[in-house]
Amino acid sequence: MTDNEQTDPRKNPQARRRLIVGISGASGAIYGVRALELLRDADIETHLVVSKAAEMTLAYETDLKLKDLRALASVVHATADVGASISSGSFQTMGMLVVPCSVKTMSEIASGVTGTLLARAADVVLKDRRRLVLAVRETPLHAGHLRNMALLADIGAVIAPIVPAFYNRPQTIDDIVDHTVGRLLDLFGIETGAVRRWQGAPGK
Repeated sequence: MTDNEQTDPRKNPQARRRLIVGISGASGAIYGVRALELLRDADIETHLVVSKAAEMTLAYETDLKLKDLRALASVVHATADVGASISSGSFQTMGMLVVPCSVKTMSEIASGVTGTLLARAADVVLKDRRRLVLAVRETPLHAGHLRNMALLADIGAVIAPIVPAFYNRPQTIDDIVDHTVGRLLDLFGIETGAVRRWQGAPGK
């Protein structure tokens, strides 16, 4: 395969099965963990970048070590490595999921500030017209947050706040997490089996 074929998703099936996953410092580290697990099971090559704040949140909210999180990804990139493969548009991917996405990370992406690899990778996805999904995890939101969301939506990002569904009658926290992450991955056309699909109102 030539270099051009390797970076052309029409000629390189692997590029169509490669997703960048960013985990930032908002509460909800388990959503990022579960996304990596489901993507692994779906045979998607994952490129993980974790912010420093997310490393702290992982320790606060779960019993996982950073090495456990990294082991779930195909490739791990340091957040300071702005020269990593995912910092270039020539490295073909399906796009990028940031889950959870803090308002700090969201604001960096909205402003075009790319001082970290997480923000740089997101900016690259936007400029190359690939799908960027930001699973924002914050409430309440002030007007500045909302303006940044609107700006990001205008330039091509999908704003997908982490909001649980209850029509699927979840029995456990795991049920809620699975359904939410499954719906996020739906946005990339990735079927995980984690979503209980709506079949219409009962009795109809």
